[in-house]
Amino acid sequence: MQKASVLLFLAWVCFLFYAGIALFTSGFLLTRLELTNHSSCQEPPGPGSLPWGSQGKPGACWMASRFSRVVLVLIDALRFDFAQPQHSHVPGEPPVSLPFLGKLSSLQRILEIQPHHARLYRSQVDPPTTTMQRLKALTTGSLPTFIDAGSNFASHAIVEDNLIKQLTSAGRRVVFMGDDTWKDLFPGAFSKAFFFPSFNVRDLDTVDNGILEHLYPTMDSGEWDVLIAHFLGVDHCGHKHGPHHPEMAKKLSQMDQVIQGLVERLENDTLLVVAGDHGMTTNGDHGGDSELEVSAALFLYSPTALFPSTPPEEPEVIPQVSLVPTLALLLGLPIPFGNIGEVMAELFSGGEDSQPHSSALAQASALHLNAQQVSRFLHTYSAATQDLQAKELHQLQNLFSKASADYQWLLQSPRGAEATLPTVIAELQQFLRGARAMCIESWARFSLSFLLLHLLAAGIPITTPGPFTVPWQAVSAWALMATQTFYSTGHQPVFPAIHWHAAFVGFPEGHGSRTWLPALLVGANTFASHLLFAVGCPLLLLWPFLCESQGLRKRQQPPGNEADSRVRPEEEEEPLMEMRLRDGPHHFYAALLQLGLKYLFILGIQILACALAASILRRHLMVWKVFAPKFIFEAVGFIVSSVGLLLGIALVMRVDGAVSSWFRQLFLAQQR
Repeated sequence: MQKASVLLFLAWVCFLFYAGIALFTSGFLLTRLELTNHSSCQEPPGPGSLPWGSQGKPGACWMASRFSRVVLVLIDALRFDFAQPQHSHVPGEPPVSLPFLGKLSSLQRILEIQPHHARLYRSQVDPPTTTMQRLKALTTGSLPTFIDAGSNFASHAIVEDNLIKQLTSAGRRVVFMGDDTWKDLFPGAFSKAFFFPSFNVRDLDTVDNGILEHLYPTMDSGEWDVLIAHFLGVDHCGHKHGPHHPEMAKKLSQMDQVIQGLVERLENDTLLVVAGDHGMTTNGDHGGDSELEVSAALFLYSPTALFPSTPPEEPEVIPQVSLVPTLALLLGLPIPFGNIGEVMAELFSGGEDSQPHSSALAQASALHLNAQQVSRFLHTYSAATQDLQAKELHQLQNLFSKASADYQWLLQSPRGAEATLPTVIAELQQFLRGARAMCIESWARFSLSFLLLHLLAAGIPITTPGPFTVPWQAVSAWALMATQTFYSTGHQPVFPAIHWHAAFVGFPEGHGSRTWLPALLVGANTFASHLLFAVGCPLLLLWPFLCESQGLRKRQQPPGNEADSRVRPEEEEEPLMEMRLRDGPHHFYAALLQLGLKYLFILGIQILACALAASILRRHLMVWKVFAPKFIFEAVGFIVSSVGLLLGIALVMRVDGAVSSWFRQLFLAQQR
């Protein structure tokens, strides 16, 4: 066999596995078609008249705007219990205190003093809980794909319709300051921007202090319509120290002062939104779907009354994507085309003096616009791809048709409105929640095509003739050693357990604006065992030589029998170890091919087992926490191992070629 043919055949087998992994990934993980359609004021989301007050009013679109300005304070990793009001269970005694509890006291004070002006919600986040995916959800109202977690290192511009694009299209001045991830997601979208590098998680203050340097002067200047400040100190403190460290108390107290300063400067036409993009684990990490990671805080406040009722005892739980349609309608903008969130209807009720009937009618109008937009998206999406399940889609469209007809009848028959309004609101909410549930389920279906390719790759014959056969138990032990080393060095196949500190080895001051270098360092730290054992796999060819030489020594020196201890002539003349390779180089290349196929086969069995587990348990509650991340780690580990194996075999062939050349020169010299 020739060197090139061995490498090409192994590369072909690797390609079959790669194709299988890609097909499984496209069928199992959250994947969807990103539509480029955009909503506009000139095209209402559906037939029928727009809500009263929208026609002819300057700046109005689908619905008359309630606010002309918004201040969005995004506190990265603001877990819900960080903002939750603390009450003592025993009168006269202070509540149980942890470093992160009760530090956002301004929120609790506002909720108590101005209950009709503020609300605290528990924002339910969709996994993965990584910053880039959360920003996409907070601006598009859609579900980012699970596999997009890898894009957290290098974000790309959002092509889908989103709030930022709607704001700039409407001529609103959007000013941003904070995490430079926004620069890549929305290039050129801001009228003024102050970006700060975000990846150095050891730095707790540079980004936050940079924001504070510009926040209040910008706010006082009045040269803005939407002000976005993305603080990173809480998230970085979690990664570096964890939530139970005193530094977390300091960062939360700093955020509390920021909120107080903003509240003092707010005008009556301005809405303040304080939100966390995700939570964090007890160790301060995030990326999975544990309760602490998917539970974030959302606080709304305005100097004018927002709500007709006082806050409930337990904060309401809302999906994070619900903020997108709510802000769009409150600002008089079209809801982004691909949004699947549900408007927070309570915000459209009017203030504390509004009448119950008019409040309910305003809520129904907002929900109907939202439902029209979601129905239009589902219709467009289902026409472009077959991802959505036809039966559920048909049932949802029937539900929407009935709710829309009831709403139109409600507008034309005001006498029976009081009795019909709650039913219409319930129908519209049922449609919106059903649509979101269907999208989540449909974008997580499993494709069997992966198994077919995997079985095809696994069925390739891997027995080749030759005297240098490496036993299966040796190859299996070598592959298991790579896995054991992965775990013994403190790694786990879950996103929160990634050793992010590895990104700063050799770079204690950070990497500037580069993201590929920290990503490379983290990847090398995570998959070092896979790479090293794969590159060293060809060394297993020495296994039969070693066993043979040890067995020969034992045969040459049997205890207590000196007469038989003399070496037999045929054994004395037989070359040992690497010298035998010079007599049959074609056997050597065949042995390399056999060894490479055996190693790929064992790795393939491991990833096939992960794929089967993920597919069987794809509806399990732990799928996004355990099974999908495990498959992703195994898939990346297989790719790293296969590339390392090809490099290792190529290196051994290169060394063998050099040794062969040296032998030829030696023999020629002896013949002379």
